[in-house]
Amino acid sequence: MCGIVGFVGQGNTKDILLAGLSRLEYRGYDSAGIALYSQPFTLVKAVGKLEELKKKVASSKEYQLPYSMGIGHTRWATHGKASEKNAHPHLSMHKEVVLVHNGIIENFAELKNFLQEQGYSFYSDTDTEVAVNLIEYYYRKDKDILKALFSVQKELKGSYAFAIMFQEDEKTLYAMRKDSPLIVGKGENAFYLASDVSAFLDYTKEIYPVENREILSLSEKEIHIYNKNAGEVQRSSSIAELDQSQIHKGDYLHFMEKEIFEQPKVVKDTLLYACNQENEETEGNVGNAGNAGNSEYPEFSYEAFSMTEKDFQEISRVRVIACGSAYHAGWVLKSVCESLARVPVQVELASEFRYNHPILEKGELVISISQSGETADTLAAVKEAKKLGAKTLSIVNVKGSAIARESDFVFYTQAGPEIAVATTKAYSCQLTAGYIFSLLLAKAKGKISKEETQSLTEELFLLPGKIQQCLSFDQEILPMAKELKDADNIFFLGRGLDWAISMEGALKLKEISYIHCESYSSGELKHGTISLIEKGSPVIGLLSQEELAGKSISNIHEVRSRGAKCFAIRMEDIAIEEEDFAGSLSVPKTHPLFAGSLLVLPLQFLSYQVSLLKGFDPDKPRNLAKSVTVE
Repeated sequence: MCGIVGFVGQGNTKDILLAGLSRLEYRGYDSAGIALYSQPFTLVKAVGKLEELKKKVASSKEYQLPYSMGIGHTRWATHGKASEKNAHPHLSMHKEVVLVHNGIIENFAELKNFLQEQGYSFYSDTDTEVAVNLIEYYYRKDKDILKALFSVQKELKGSYAFAIMFQEDEKTLYAMRKDSPLIVGKGENAFYLASDVSAFLDYTKEIYPVENREILSLSEKEIHIYNKNAGEVQRSSSIAELDQSQIHKGDYLHFMEKEIFEQPKVVKDTLLYACNQENEETEGNVGNAGNAGNSEYPEFSYEAFSMTEKDFQEISRVRVIACGSAYHAGWVLKSVCESLARVPVQVELASEFRYNHPILEKGELVISISQSGETADTLAAVKEAKKLGAKTLSIVNVKGSAIARESDFVFYTQAGPEIAVATTKAYSCQLTAGYIFSLLLAKAKGKISKEETQSLTEELFLLPGKIQQCLSFDQEILPMAKELKDADNIFFLGRGLDWAISMEGALKLKEISYIHCESYSSGELKHGTISLIEKGSPVIGLLSQEELAGKSISNIHEVRSRGAKCFAIRMEDIAIEEEDFAGSLSVPKTHPLFAGSLLVLPLQFLSYQVSLLKGFDPDKPRNLAKSVTVE
């Protein structure tokens, strides 16, 4: 959560900071602010959207002056409500230090008491103000900036990424991090600092990652990096693989729309990555539904998961830990893996894992799933699993992210940057990674024949083309969206894999339309849920599993007989009585285990269209953050 930007060097500091914050809006925030180096510091903050901050900046000649250095922040309230006094940047009591912060200082109350005993007073309710005053306290005590930062590093508990300016040093921007993302960009006579490379990609692609517990100083032409033992680190820069087109909407109205339409490509890219092949190498075979009889598909590689066949053979159980949509992807992985590989899979919320006194058996692989690779609860769960002696595999979308670095094995989904808060393409890539993992595990365990492996592989390579066909739902979903936009409650029903996908459908719709939506296993209707059904209650039934379709349709009849208004999203070979439904859509036929990759498309479009019909911004739902980097 939150976004940090910083700049030092030759350039329009104010505009660079505001542009960077605009690129980080996807992370979620409810206030924003910037600090520009001057004597004294120039601070401006605003509650609400970034436009409010931009209006303030534009309203005063003071902010138009040339500045050589500055920091900025988009805040998502944790300690203290969204207000100007709680917004970042935060200034120390003696006005010698100013900083922005992403993370949570867990021992802030103890440190605040200490500082109050030293004569410090506080104007905000935040843990961040404690941090900036602690830095100032040590700086005034040590008379040495770096020494002060190392002293503070030893005192702080929790997570943080700081961008810091000192009144004494007009040419140097300082930073430090622990368990919160931070990256440096090198420009011409300038350095950039941000939570995400997208913040400065318009200016440079040359980057330096910042490792955990490192402290750095940036000036116009120099970067110095120090490890936790105060030793200077020599590090080479690298070139970011992203390009500007990936962080711009192009001709699309919203990032969410763009990212839904990118799914055929990113699923294809993920399939090819799992074969250790580049996109173009099998262009003719991937996503072409007309190639159903073609067996010339590449094989999936164990090495794509940083594992060997022996590593797969040694897996006796699987534990999936994740949050939100990634958690739902875990339920799909469970169904597919248990069906193909006959290996038991348990799915747990990462936020609960550590507190449930987990028991991990020998041979159990813990799989963490995270788009950002920085999700705080998932990262903590991975560390706990390792402490308990388990091998860990991460399925993440960001190279070098904290979860990837912490895990024994890693698989990188190829979704590219995802800007909209509500995930679409990253989720689809997570499903794809789960299918491939399950297939490789079944193969390693000898649970499926070579012919079955080949058949399933071919079916997976046909998915991108079938996803492409589903993009027509963009407009086809509108009648259903219009029927649902004024609902107060919407129920999703499904069995087996359909239930796993219905959880994601319900989450998408509630995230960006603010309608109360819940997903229920159809078989649980009689155990309480059916009491919620009344005349006109909208119910969306998912039907893709042929062996369960009859039972699911019977459940839909049950709610319909009690007045529910029913809608169906089904695989095209599942027969229904159209008069039973107020609306229905069918997706192309695929192997039932992979049906979720197609069913989710109309659900994503439904959420998007309902959000638009209600006049909301689907990219930036209220109260939500893209990267949840605090508990």
